[in-house]
Amino acid sequence: MLSGNDASATWRTGAVKIRKTDAAAMAPAPARPARALSPAAQARIEQYEILRKSVIDRLQGPDDVFKVGLDAGEKPATIRQRLMKIAANEGKEIAVQVHGDHLLVGLMTPERRPRRGRRPKSAGAS
Repeated sequence: MLSGNDASATWRTGAVKIRKTDAAAMAPAPARPARALSPAAQARIEQYEILRKSVIDRLQGPDDVFKVGLDAGEKPATIRQRLMKIAANEGKEIAVQVHGDHLLVGLMTPERRPRRGRRPKSAGAS
């Protein structure tokens, strides 16, 4: 059903009202300004860079082992996880051992590989 003149045509079909409008209404919304990082996020980024430059980038062989001290508020599991992620991003496989208030970090070797989980099948068994 058409009501009004053709220039501002309005159609009614039940509860839906359809009107013609200009194409500017379909223009993309202006981009929002980027939100500033929180202090905690900024601290994580800085810690990421420090760990990457001072530990992971300096691991060249199995004889290179670094001791990473923990602050009072840091958990060993959190720092270990960050170190593992940084090493994976850099394409290195590392071993991390927790010793109280510090971590020992070195490149993964067969001796340092964890022996957890199911034992591999022997070659002769079927």
